[in-house]
Amino acid sequence: MYKQIYKAIMLCPLTGQEWRIIMERSNAWEKYSKTDLEKVFTFAEDYRKFISLCKTERECVKRSVEIAEEAGYKNLEDIVRKGKKLKAGDRVYAVNMGKAVVLFNIGKEPIEDGMNILGAHIDSPRLDLKQNPMYEDSDLVLLDTHYYGGIKKYQWVTVPLALHGVVALKDGSVVDVSIGEDENDAVVGISDLLIHLSQEQLEKKGNKVVEGEDLNILVGSMPATDAALEFGNVTADNDDDEDDKKHKVKKYILALLKDKYGIEEEDFLSAEIEAVPAGPARDYGIDRSMIIGYGHDDRVCAYPSLIACINSKKPKKTGVCILVDKEEIGSVGATGMQSKFFEYAVAEVMDRCGQYSELGLKRALRNSQMLSSDVSAAYDPNYASVNEKKNSAYFGRGMVFNKYTGSRGKSGSNDTSAEFMAKMRKVMGDADVAFQTAELGRVDLGGGGTIAYILANYGMNVIDSGVAVQNMHAPHEVISKADLYEALKGYEAFLKCN
Repeated sequence: MYKQIYKAIMLCPLTGQEWRIIMERSNAWEKYSKTDLEKVFTFAEDYRKFISLCKTERECVKRSVEIAEEAGYKNLEDIVRKGKKLKAGDRVYAVNMGKAVVLFNIGKEPIEDGMNILGAHIDSPRLDLKQNPMYEDSDLVLLDTHYYGGIKKYQWVTVPLALHGVVALKDGSVVDVSIGEDENDAVVGISDLLIHLSQEQLEKKGNKVVEGEDLNILVGSMPATDAALEFGNVTADNDDDEDDKKHKVKKYILALLKDKYGIEEEDFLSAEIEAVPAGPARDYGIDRSMIIGYGHDDRVCAYPSLIACINSKKPKKTGVCILVDKEEIGSVGATGMQSKFFEYAVAEVMDRCGQYSELGLKRALRNSQMLSSDVSAAYDPNYASVNEKKNSAYFGRGMVFNKYTGSRGKSGSNDTSAEFMAKMRKVMGDADVAFQTAELGRVDLGGGGTIAYILANYGMNVIDSGVAVQNMHAPHEVISKADLYEALKGYEAFLKCN
């Protein structure tokens, strides 16, 4: 069984320094058999493909629904519309505006007695196109962006970017856009100032080296000449007005977009297009023990939560997996965890099970328990000073429990009870799950938040748990395959517990 290691530091006879006990967790890799390693790497490959394909919250929901339907889940909306009933063993899902999804495994016990809930978010830091993004300057066409979530802006320059999203047209149709992911696609990106002219730039503070309004994406430089239009096999607007004459490169880009997607410049007003790092996630390290890719925060928790829910069969307690949007900006809006969508979905499920009442719904939420599945900061020897080593998360030591998050004086934190922490210790220990505990950096230096406090408002037991990440919120983040696999095992164990 996976256990912690105790290291004693004895009294130093020279300095008189007091001895202390340090609790360390074993490296999970050391307990694996060859068969275990095959499982670790197989699951990691499935996950790598998922995050390579799903780089926006809409793409995550779409793929999650496909996986769920393949596993026999039914659309709750269809169940309600047709007046069908639900019973123990049934599996349903509900989608919120294409950006959030919740799955239910109906248990044998009354829902009023509480649910086992896994919750993660599927939005990640990125660059969003503004509503009026396109302009031409000095024979170059660029797209204005507005960054989303907490980023170091200078990290996003010179990185090959792809454009993902949707364009909603006035006729009610929605066009999917993906540029830069296919191996035959071109990529786009943001320029940086050459080192030879960077003397003034390098004297700025890190948060000013690149300003938000300077994150403009270069997308073209070829004017709409007759030869270019013929070469690109496209036609352009024949209105040869003064704007067209001055902005021929923009005219050609718009012609290409209209040919491929049927959209015009005005359609950007009702578009949601995100600029994200182009290309697939990759194995990382000579031993291939890690994965580098975009969006580990928080899809490295969302994917194992989804699969754990699907792997759970005929549970006693109703099991739930929530994958939500907008966590990176405060869980606000209709698709964030602060919306009433989840509460309404629970009410619909209880109604279809013949168990609904207003008081019963409140009891169900209060009696539930939840793992708020979000990432933690992995200890990095290159930046050791920002951590307190005894209370840091380490690669390879399993899933991470954060009893509290918040910042400084635990501001904004869900500080879970000692009793629930003890319960999770037993659940994980009984299932031989490698786990560790951590804080997000030094007390007066670190800080962060999750969706935990929102569900805790119902009075349920909630604790933050997830996977340690290096380079968090950078275009390319890194995780350990062992930690990913232990998270899957931990979530599966949690869904079985009472």
